[in-house]
Order: sequence, then C-alpha cells, then structure tokens
Amino acid sequence: MRVLIQRVTKASVTIDNQIKSQINKGLLILLGIENEDNKDDIEWLCNKIVNLRIFDDKEGVMNLSVLDIDANILVVSQFTLHASTKKGNRPSYIYAAKPDIAIPLYKAFCATLKEKLGKDIGTGEFGANMQVELINDGPVTIWIDSKVKE
Repeated sequence: MRVLIQRVTKASVTIDNQIKSQINKGLLILLGIENEDNKDDIEWLCNKIVNLRIFDDKEGVMNLSVLDIDANILVVSQFTLHASTKKGNRPSYIYAAKPDIAIPLYKAFCATLKEKLGKDIGTGEFGANMQVELINDGPVTIWIDSKVKE
C-alpha cells in the first residue's frame, strides 16, 4: 500500500462538476493499493499518517501531527501510484489491485483513518474520473510505502 501525502491549506475532489469532498487545513492523501495489501498495511499506515509530525509548531518547526492541530484529511484512490515504468514509455499497472480487492481495502483504510482521527474524513469515489484541486502548504509532500518500513 502506498500513500502520497500532501500538507494542504485546502483541497477538494470534484466528480461530474459536483464537489464530492473538500477540506481546509490538513492532509490530502493519494492511496494506491496492491494485491498483497491487507489489514496490517492499513493499520500501520493509518497510525503513521495521524501521528506524522509535519505541521509547524509555534517556533515554525514541523513538530505537530494532524491530531495535534485538529486538522482534516481527504483520501483519494490513486491506482497510478503503482505504475511500473521499467519498459517502454507507457506505464504498466499490473501491480495495482483490481477493484474486487482494492475497493474493500480502500473502504477499510478510510474507516480506520476516520477512527484514528476521531472525526469524519473526506473521500473521493473509487474508480471515478475525479478532478483534485489543492493548495500544497510548504510545499510538503511525503511518500510512504507500507512494504518499506525501514
């Protein structure tokens, strides 16, 4: 399971010209799921995300988490995070989980993150054509893969 986390001042997801979700200060999380991913990946990543200290304290040091500042989270499914570009110029997505595996894991990830955050989170819609808008704050962008825990 891979996430690309962006610290934002605001972010939104629009589907068919309708805003599905929007947040102010917080985290926009793009989530990619592989066939081998499971509940352990979800638990580890969600704990890492809510405790990740990437918000500034009073001294301007990244020392606070999304929990510490009562910020928001928006999660968007993003199978292209598992693109393989080893051969040719057209990415292959063979490592990305198919919907029958990915959808239940996506829902479980969102439910776990909501529980750990202690409030509702925004989401996109799995498999939809989405337009994502954001203002990256910093910019701060962090990539985490649950298979690389070193």
